[in-house]
Amino acid sequence: MLSLPPSVRILLAKDAADMRKGFDGLCQLVRDVLEEDPFTGHLFVFRNRRGDRLKILYWAGDGFAIWYRRLEKGTFRFPSPNEAETTSVTVKAGDLLMLLQGVDLSSVTRRPRYTREAI
Repeated sequence: MLSLPPSVRILLAKDAADMRKGFDGLCQLVRDVLEEDPFTGHLFVFRNRRGDRLKILYWAGDGFAIWYRRLEKGTFRFPSPNEAETTSVTVKAGDLLMLLQGVDLSSVTRRPRYTREAI
């Protein structure tokens, strides 16, 4: 089970990333491509061109951590960004969990839920 506080955003990078990149290379992608601050504590998710490898970069309070996953069969299907999201797609923790389990998020039907309007 993936348990994250509601303040943590999860951003899926739209474009493929070089999976040879480590901490510094992924931080640079977060700054330059996603135009975000890597020290925020948010999760930044990158996949390779074939879609069978995934890296998640996050700031753990006293250093960076990378979570890496390679599939032996199949691919990760990222949702396509809308007009407002040009470089990344923001998803919820449940969506990330489904994505890691192989669910295509475009085929998921969501029921209407209450959302509080921003003040």
